[in-house]
Amino acid sequence: MTRRVFRRRIYRSPAALVADFRYMIKRRALIRRAMSELISPAFRERLMMVVTEVNGCRYCSYYHAREALKSGISAAELAALLAGQIPAGAPAGKHVALTYAQHWAETDAHPDLEAVQKLRDTYGEEKAAAIDIILRMIRIGNLLGNTADYLLYRLSFGLLGTREDEAQFSA
Repeated sequence: MTRRVFRRRIYRSPAALVADFRYMIKRRALIRRAMSELISPAFRERLMMVVTEVNGCRYCSYYHAREALKSGISAAELAALLAGQIPAGAPAGKHVALTYAQHWAETDAHPDLEAVQKLRDTYGEEKAAAIDIILRMIRIGNLLGNTADYLLYRLSFGLLGTREDEAQFSA
């Protein structure tokens, strides 16, 4: 087995994880609304797949690929999402959010103010907030999965816990 350098984003401190959980707990009413009425299951899975592809969590990628297919996303669209592309065949009205999700993840949850404003202008304040909470939820899952892989990487002296395409990520 070849040794690779671990490059994916992880939780660097317990305080960062606690801060993320506190953020989510304070917004649990929005989470319930986002999951039940504001964001459809297929749209949610598209958003989650975009963020997961940027962050490289293999656990989330596996789980959400399966959920994406269950929600009605085609195999061709899923393949594009897994390749880090915004699918040309994605439903109308979803491109702004998917592009935003990719930018959001690439900037480690610190998007440009112009991108935030475009999201709000396109979807309105409530739906934009629901999209944001979905992105934060999957980011927590991604960082937890990557942190588990990093621990495996460290415990195995770099032999386990990395992906074949690890070099594409930037921590």
